[in-house]
Amino acid sequence: MNWYAIKAIYLSELHRSWRTPLQSIASPVLSTSLYFIVFGSAIGSAMTEIGGVSYGAFIIPGLIMLMVLTESTSNASFGIYMPKWSGAIYEVLSAPVSAFEIVVGYVGAAATKSIILAMLILLTAKLFVDYSILHPLWMMLFLVLTCVTFSMLGFILGVVADGFEKLQVIPLMVVTPLAFLGGTFYSISMLPEFWQKVTLFNPVVYLVSGFRWSFYGTADVSMTLSLVMISAFLIMFMVFIWWIFKTGYKVKV
Repeated sequence: MNWYAIKAIYLSELHRSWRTPLQSIASPVLSTSLYFIVFGSAIGSAMTEIGGVSYGAFIIPGLIMLMVLTESTSNASFGIYMPKWSGAIYEVLSAPVSAFEIVVGYVGAAATKSIILAMLILLTAKLFVDYSILHPLWMMLFLVLTCVTFSMLGFILGVVADGFEKLQVIPLMVVTPLAFLGGTFYSISMLPEFWQKVTLFNPVVYLVSGFRWSFYGTADVSMTLSLVMISAFLIMFMVFIWWIFKTGYKVKV
């Protein structure tokens, strides 16, 4: 294992984020805080509890998942696309660095940033609503798995994209709508029976539900099923990345 190469890629990607703190850190935290103000304080004060949890506290796990899914995907895709666009990726590919080490460096940096943002949002949420975390270890497990999994998705998107505009298609047109419709602001038990069944085809439901369970012990689907789904996504993206480096698809000329 070439730890020096992993460290170099990892720190380079983190430094890229820290060079633009307003865009990388302040913007996601501020936008999530606005959700707390509008939905948690303004609208939440007029709503009853959901599963014995105040509405303001209920949306915290969903909002964190919303941010984590979009930020992990966007950061990882931009991180690998830039060296590909500039041609620097060929220096990495020609260096004595394995595909596994490259992925660990880029995906690890994107996942780390998303975890830091999630922790900042958890602290910010205390300013708006009181909450508790019933299963902190499970919460961290779900958070890390989700950050790593969707950073891998972003890595794949960055490799296959052939333009800057295509980097945002999946995060904006697919991930964000699925997150909004996946129980971020509501429990799917509040929906009519038909739409409850339709919603179960949304994979984000299982991520939000499992993460919410770690906070309050209540969920729309079982915690076991949520773990199975996030693990399935992780394995699927790992296999796809392996295939990319095995065939050289979009990374070799």
